Amino acid sequence: MRHVARTARLAGRQAMARAFSEGKKPAKLWGGAFGEATDKTMELFNDSLPFDKRLWAADLAGSKAYAAALTEAGVIDQDQSTKMRQGLSDVRKEWADNKFVEIEGDEDIHTANERRLGDLVGTDVAGRLHTGRSRNDQVATDLRLWLRAEVHALRGLLRGLVEDARDVAGSDEAQGALMPGYTHLQRAQPVRYSHWLMSHAWAWTRDAERLDALWARSDRCPLGSGALAGHPFFDENQRKKLSDSLLFKGGPTPNSMDSVSDRDFAVEFTQWAALLGVHLSRWAEDLIIYGTKEFAFVSFGQRYSTGSSLMPQKRNPDALELLRGKAARLAGHQATLTSLLASCPSAYNKDLQEDKEPVFDAAHQLRVALEVARGVLTTTEIHPQRMRAALEPAMLATDLAEHLVRKHNVPFRETHHVAGAAVRLAEKENTSLAGLSKAQLATLHPAFENDSDADVAALWDFDRSAESRDAQGGTSLRAQKEQVAALSAWLERTRDDGPSPDAVALVTEP
Repeated sequence: MRHVARTARLAGRQAMARAFSEGKKPAKLWGGAFGEATDKTMELFNDSLPFDKRLWAADLAGSKAYAAALTEAGVIDQDQSTKMRQGLSDVRKEWADNKFVEIEGDEDIHTANERRLGDLVGTDVAGRLHTGRSRNDQVATDLRLWLRAEVHALRGLLRGLVEDARDVAGSDEAQGALMPGYTHLQRAQPVRYSHWLMSHAWAWTRDAERLDALWARSDRCPLGSGALAGHPFFDENQRKKLSDSLLFKGGPTPNSMDSVSDRDFAVEFTQWAALLGVHLSRWAEDLIIYGTKEFAFVSFGQRYSTGSSLMPQKRNPDALELLRGKAARLAGHQATLTSLLASCPSAYNKDLQEDKEPVFDAAHQLRVALEVARGVLTTTEIHPQRMRAALEPAMLATDLAEHLVRKHNVPFRETHHVAGAAVRLAEKENTSLAGLSKAQLATLHPAFENDSDADVAALWDFDRSAESRDAQGGTSLRAQKEQVAALSAWLERTRDDGPSPDAVALVTEP
């Protein structure tokens, strides 16, 4: 069998050699200097069309703009430009209608589109499209155009999640539900459910701001850089006009060598995705814990839960567990890209073909994850009575220390030790902090002798404790309403940041 395979490969190479000797056009767009056919295994190893074909709309949008730029530069005439642009529109319709036929030799989206353009308008016209252009600057532009649309879509989903959190946190139920706040996963101080939820919402706003910032840095056009040395047919203003036609706000990239090798925007995107994955995972982990029978603070909607194949009583939070798992996957993508770039010398190298799948998958996973997160958030039922039942007087030990500061002007470092001694005394007496009498407290600090029984009893009021945290960002009712209003203001203030709808439409609309 190995002998047969070697014979077949040899026959193929001999056929290619005969084709060259007879003056026939090589199958590859780049094959003019080659006298042998590419090994079939090498072709599979080299070809990227199976995954980069999702750039089809971006590639065609960039080619249309490039055709117009070539016309203005006098490289092609108006008739050729009209045919070329119409042909590109026809190719786009085939992709959009799922009728584009891939054939052997289509090694990537660029060669596939140009080959099909030649089928439709003739190779004399189609063959002029690549004048002065390299797949190096072409793919760098395509990926940015594609990412622009993804950033726009992800931005909308993420902001929708923030809006959902704002709406839930703004409800009377969420603001009225007192629950234990945790540090080190140990009961710490009373907080409101709305306060806990808003703590995650504010992290998501930072994710949204980072997304806008990374796109602002990425919003520049590499097209017209050629393979690495620049464009031989454009004047000093042509790249700016080309960039404007593709609606890049930042203009053309400033250096042609950097333009074709720069993947900072891809790295930043995957780093952004990884951090958003971390934030979604932490929120999911909290809810998974709160949804256990041991806590029972929340119940999950059936539409975002699954059952057990063996134990009928189970309702598993698989949506949240998958959100938690996706964080590891997203972290892997940013590690892949940073490792990839670290070993590349200047300008374009084929290694950079490996940049796309991590970016594609990160965008896809987050599109689904954000939709699922919104569904979980809005369908989760909270149980305020169960939350309140988990509160215990020991969580008010800090309030005990603060009482001595506030009413008796005792230094906090001293009152902290007094409160700790009260905890030990309660454990020794087999009671709670609230079970200690005024006389017992007075043995720990004489200031308690000046308190009334009502003063001491008020120390163990959970609502009073929450309301005392009234500074900006605190858990009092007033502070909660202030946070909800601030989040609404943020949503309004940042509404129009990010890629413009017109720029996105270059790729998403015919």
